[in-house]
Amino acid sequence: MRNRKETIRKFVSMVNNEEEQGGFWLPNIQRYFVWRKDQIEKLFDSIMREYPIGNFLIWKTREPVKMRKFIDNYKGGIKLTDFYVPKNEKMKLLVLDGQQRLQSLFIALKGSYNGEELYFNVLSGKEEKEDIKFEFKFLNPAKADVTKGWVKVKDIVYDNREYDEITEEIVEKINSISEEEKRLIRKNILKLIKEFRDKENIAYTELDSVDNPDMYTLNDVVEIFIRANSGGTPLSKSDLMFSLLTANWEEIEEDLTYFLEDLNSTAFAFERDFVLKTSLILIGTGAKYDVMKFRKEENLEKLQNNWDEIKKSIKEIKDFLCKYTFIRDDKALPSYLALIPLIYFNYKYPDKWKTANKEELAKWLTRVLLTGTFSGSSDTLLDALIKKVDEKEDFDIDVINTEIINRGRTINISEESLLDSYYGDKKLYLIFALWYQDVNFKPAYEGNLPWVDHIFPQSKLKEVKVVNPETGRKVIKYKQWERDQIANLMLLSAEENRDEKRNKPPDEWLKGKDDKYFEIHLIPKDKKLWKIDNFEEFIEARKKLIVDKFRKMRIITN
Repeated sequence: MRNRKETIRKFVSMVNNEEEQGGFWLPNIQRYFVWRKDQIEKLFDSIMREYPIGNFLIWKTREPVKMRKFIDNYKGGIKLTDFYVPKNEKMKLLVLDGQQRLQSLFIALKGSYNGEELYFNVLSGKEEKEDIKFEFKFLNPAKADVTKGWVKVKDIVYDNREYDEITEEIVEKINSISEEEKRLIRKNILKLIKEFRDKENIAYTELDSVDNPDMYTLNDVVEIFIRANSGGTPLSKSDLMFSLLTANWEEIEEDLTYFLEDLNSTAFAFERDFVLKTSLILIGTGAKYDVMKFRKEENLEKLQNNWDEIKKSIKEIKDFLCKYTFIRDDKALPSYLALIPLIYFNYKYPDKWKTANKEELAKWLTRVLLTGTFSGSSDTLLDALIKKVDEKEDFDIDVINTEIINRGRTINISEESLLDSYYGDKKLYLIFALWYQDVNFKPAYEGNLPWVDHIFPQSKLKEVKVVNPETGRKVIKYKQWERDQIANLMLLSAEENRDEKRNKPPDEWLKGKDDKYFEIHLIPKDKKLWKIDNFEEFIEARKKLIVDKFRKMRIITN
């Protein structure tokens, strides 16, 4: 293990470059690049202010591990599979810790971010504005105006001329500047060159398996990687688990990527984390999400041997959602964990699944989603329900529900729990999916999807004031929970909300609506209730309509 230092320019020039000591590459255990433009811009400001940017951890090896290039021209929607390079036994430098920082430096100094390149405002630096002193921005090269002080960072950092030559060329291009501003430009260019070209600002630790091949094995490096990334918040537990998995099973990353794309092709948002957790449950290791589970060879072997069947069961439950429930997208699915008992039943007892009453299973799923049965800590509940499925070798809904109740959770939907839903509540879209199940809101394009909107606009309700008896001051009468309650919400097509309703009070925009419209949206027909002064009476009347509807649907049970 050796500690080294290098200039930023030299360090970045080694990225993806076999000619420079084998070059820097990313091992397959590394996660995605996640930094935003503003984070990269702030990194450059930090370097200019001589703030420490942390140590890098590098593995020097000839190990033929799966690896990928750093991204030069970043853009949304890129696939990491496009950056894989063939495994080889050449010497290389694999970045174990510091990917986000080095990737950011590489994009800024060698590439672009969604077609924009990094520019530096050479007239900045006199004072700090909103926590930024030196102004860096990703700009479209066609729109970056050097006459206003914007210079491309890579052009300066990779210019080998003396700083005064570079500076004078820039000064001549900027319009109407004072002597003080010329001095500021010279000072800034000198500092930029010093911090990125000349000064050894990069500190890194090198684990050398080339000169000392027995010092660090692949398993040792995975352990070091996990420990290096387990402090702070750089990696989630699923990242750490996935790093162990991919180290021993190279094909899983690409296969899982394509599997998630398939699952989410119809507006769902299944995540890697969910698939990994579900997989562990299906192979019999329990619901607790423990990194150590992927260290055991028998678990890895079970996972590989059963991977196709695992994917098949997850996919079949997703198809079950679309066929037997009114859950058509991510918004209407408040808890993905609620799917796991059904996935397990499908996986472990496929013949029983085929003959099971799917409508009843759909009703059960709807109920546990509406009651939030799987919210909070649910590992022990999941283990208990899986045990009951195995005991009965079937999905006995009465047995399952009894177990849920015995563990202090409910499966009963009351008037109060339904009416307690509010704007932003996870289960609100599921309620509306049931409420509006006979209404076709399908738009011609995704950007025109239906909106949840307030019947009495928030802005109008905020205008209603009352006097606070303690202070004598006027305050807003209706608090946020009153404005955002489900009895003041409805589902509207984007077109109607945008073009017709807008911010109008109900007594204006409800005029001319027919009885069918009122029945669909459960709007009280008494026009007096549409006035802002009668908001409270409107809410009480609408609550009754909502409760009546859900009682007829047999969703409210007490």
